[in-house]
Amino acid sequence: MADDPETPPAPPEARDPDAPTHPTHPAHDLSTRLKSYEGHPAAVSATGKDPVNLPMIRHWCEALGDTNPAYTGPEAIAPPTMLQAWTMGGLGGPGARGGHTGRAQAYDELLALLDASGCTSVVATDCEQEYLRPLRPGDEITFDTVIESVSDRKTTKLGTGHFVTTRTDVRVGETLVGTHRFRILKYAPARAKKTPPRPRPVVNRDNAGFWGGVERHRLLIQRCTACAALRFPWLPGCAHCGGPDWDTVEASGEGTVYSYVVMHHPPFPAFDPPYAVVLVELAEGVRIISNMVGTPYDKVRIGMPVRLVFQVYDGELTLPVFRAAEEAVVGEEAAV
Repeated sequence: MADDPETPPAPPEARDPDAPTHPTHPAHDLSTRLKSYEGHPAAVSATGKDPVNLPMIRHWCEALGDTNPAYTGPEAIAPPTMLQAWTMGGLGGPGARGGHTGRAQAYDELLALLDASGCTSVVATDCEQEYLRPLRPGDEITFDTVIESVSDRKTTKLGTGHFVTTRTDVRVGETLVGTHRFRILKYAPARAKKTPPRPRPVVNRDNAGFWGGVERHRLLIQRCTACAALRFPWLPGCAHCGGPDWDTVEASGEGTVYSYVVMHHPPFPAFDPPYAVVLVELAEGVRIISNMVGTPYDKVRIGMPVRLVFQVYDGELTLPVFRAAEEAVVGEEAAV
């Protein structure tokens, strides 16, 4: 009716065809195909590679440091959390030394479909176990596994993919002794994020000469032409006599760590904390703040002799940084 306040939903064909939930969208079709495998077997009447045995129990307990007396002696039982261990097929496929002959085709098809969709990586995420009776040495186990659920497409830090949950019923003879749910994430790996470029210095008319020198691998210090006082950082006038005129001298590159800090937080793009920021007193008497490279942050010390080096970042940005003096000398000899 015209006066009906409710608008009926648009028919499927009228909805946005680019929306993942649209029936004709490729993601919707993939999700439907993946869901169709729910309830299908992943393994049928598979048999454990070995009976429950004391050597495996002993190795398990030693690895985990479990000294429970229930797991030793003539009346020993297997630790309940070993339930999955008795179902493992080892390495290789059916017919090789590992694998199970009871593995069903449906599970291989499901994994192949996920691979074809770009979800080529896998990681186990969690498991749930239910124990109905203890396993004892000599028990021969069989099990059936079913594909219990396949999730909709999910986005994680690892990448985008689907969670696949299987349920395994473990039996000794006809007796159900435990149930094991195992969940994996089949995903398309997220693209590695590019390291952001290092922040660029602000170059203005007062410091352009300094950065011009850095590009030529020269560390230039301002010198007042009136009183000969050296100054750094660069300033438009002399702080001692107020004289506006100046020239430059080139630093030798030798110095000592006057003070330093270790940056842990906050994290900043293009930097990898922890790292040392040093205040270096140059041989000429002025001080400069820069990074320490080639020496672990926890090995930097006040009074440490250092030497200037020029390092290129992002293929185009040259910056003056410092190395421990002995490391810089070794590097220069190697270069020669």
